[in-house]
Amino acid sequence: MSNEDYLKDISEIKNLMNKSSRFISLSGLSGVLAGIYALIGAAIAYWLVIAKSDGTLYIFHGWVFWTCMFVLAMVAFLSALTGIILTTQKAKKNDEKIWDGSSKRLLINFLIPLVVGGIYCLIILNQGRYGQTGGLMLIFYGLALVSASKYSIGDIKYLGYIEIILGLVASYYPGSGFWLWILGFGIMHIIYGSWMHFKYDR
Repeated sequence: MSNEDYLKDISEIKNLMNKSSRFISLSGLSGVLAGIYALIGAAIAYWLVIAKSDGTLYIFHGWVFWTCMFVLAMVAFLSALTGIILTTQKAKKNDEKIWDGSSKRLLINFLIPLVVGGIYCLIILNQGRYGQTGGLMLIFYGLALVSASKYSIGDIKYLGYIEIILGLVASYYPGSGFWLWILGFGIMHIIYGSWMHFKYDR
């Protein structure tokens, strides 16, 4: 066998190992749509808070607070639902299993930091420290992406690093948390999702 044949065999073995240990059917388009949902949700929350708090942002009272929480929950739900639908379609197109050992490991490593962060954010909100929640959401979401990247497309860890950095900046400047949340969950998702779509999905 020639050197080219050996290199080809090694490349095929490497691809098989990646497919067996990593879930690589994540959809870039789902990231774009998640970013759009986040921007729409942020616009609704901004309007609610500004309209109901005499122009002072980050002051939540009664039904305004719970409406904002509902909008946030809907953004998360729609993002997850879109991700599941588009990723399932991509996996079927590539003749790959949607639910196997690699996808289970991916989900577990993604959910542990995310759920812990979500519970901690609820505690912070219950204490009335609204200015810190934007930074905390970004940090824990970034940690979840970095943790999950070991079992998926490794490039998602770079988005995770960006989210963590934005979260730390938001924690240092609590008044900027809302806008950095928009940057992290909205704009960065659209940019990164578009890049992933053109790199892996086309």
